[in-house]
Amino acid sequence: MSRRTFTRRRFLATTAAASAATIGFPYIRTSHAAGSLALGFWDHWVPGANDTLTKLCQDWGKKEKVDVKIDYITSQGNKNMLTITAEAQARSGHDILAHPAWYALTYARQLEPLDDVMNPLIKQYGKVAEAAEFLCKSGGKWIAVPAVTGTQVKPPCVRLELFKQHAGIDIQAMYPVNKPATKEADNWNWDTLVVAAEKLQKAGTPIGLGLGQTTDSIDTIGAMFASYGADLVDAKGNITVKSDAVKHALEYWKRMVKAMPQDVFAWDDASNNKYLISGQGAMIMNPPSAYAVAKRDNPKVAEHLYTIEMPKGPKGRYAPFLPFLWALWGFSKNKSAGKSLLAHLLERENVEKIVNASIGYDIPSFESMRNFKIWEEVAPPKGTVYHYPPRDGRQVTWMACAPAPAAIAQQMYTQSIMTKMIAKYTQGGEPMDKVLGWAASELEGYQRT
Repeated sequence: MSRRTFTRRRFLATTAAASAATIGFPYIRTSHAAGSLALGFWDHWVPGANDTLTKLCQDWGKKEKVDVKIDYITSQGNKNMLTITAEAQARSGHDILAHPAWYALTYARQLEPLDDVMNPLIKQYGKVAEAAEFLCKSGGKWIAVPAVTGTQVKPPCVRLELFKQHAGIDIQAMYPVNKPATKEADNWNWDTLVVAAEKLQKAGTPIGLGLGQTTDSIDTIGAMFASYGADLVDAKGNITVKSDAVKHALEYWKRMVKAMPQDVFAWDDASNNKYLISGQGAMIMNPPSAYAVAKRDNPKVAEHLYTIEMPKGPKGRYAPFLPFLWALWGFSKNKSAGKSLLAHLLERENVEKIVNASIGYDIPSFESMRNFKIWEEVAPPKGTVYHYPPRDGRQVTWMACAPAPAAIAQQMYTQSIMTKMIAKYTQGGEPMDKVLGWAASELEGYQRT
């Protein structure tokens, strides 16, 4: 995967390319069809979001006379990843299973090709985000479809009043309510953020950026490294970790770590949410699930939360992107029904229902679907998630561990090599050369696997 895969682009402002007609995927019940589908979806962070997906699947099942059984599998403790591995080995389990990031490519040979699902959808709705397409295709064939639920970016979610009072930064002046970013936003960069972090720490309300070994931490650091041009492995598989760019990125975190809670190295994907919702923190990097729970459990915090685009680095502004994929196992006994359901879920009206249920958390991979009204309507405060979806080519949506080849990148991601490098350098007291040497050795091992 090269950086060209994620080049900046202007998202479609209208849905002119999309037709209001429904895509009718032919489902033919045969003697080989089991009459049922077992579905394993990602367990959503946003309260109530699963209910809409359940209803869509059940309504489809009643219409098509298919018995639909749904399991929601948490990503806590990597249970979703463990499920994929176990089912691949046993060649049994769910028919359709949600795969995070690199996993569909890892198990491509065991997945049912889905060109007959995706090609009609693309013809109707237009281009799919290139990052998602890369992760969904193997050997030129679609081996998964871009899921709606779970696909996310992880930009800053800030406390407006704390940034204004303690850091002297008026976030809404840079990112107005339901309007494009202003020129002032050009100064929103990683250097600005670390200065603000130091001021907020002194005020007793530190920002919290996870440096653990789960997806929120890995995705955040992956985007930051990319914004510094700090690739560990290039697109050809060459190890490039011993570069000045990587050194500069590590030096940055040596300063930032001092301005954050010391337990950020032990955070999982729930920790940053809890930190912000509790009222302790001034900022995290996360989809709007933290806001959704704060709105329910701590509305006095929620009314000051506001999501904005990522800070800019020396090489640009990179948004942490984590697509989820829906894949159909090759061992499924009801492939025609599985394909019909996947096509149904990716129709525009159903995608919008899912996105609305997640209060805009879920980012559609079809670029023509990035203009739903939900991102203008969520409140309070007004405009709180308007700047959440990447718009107008201002950010590069970036999959952590790119541009490395998929086989290596998947191991880099699973082993959270970047956050471990930061921990060794900032907490372990190891010198720069030793940290880079350790990383190079690890990467060489990944190449041999």
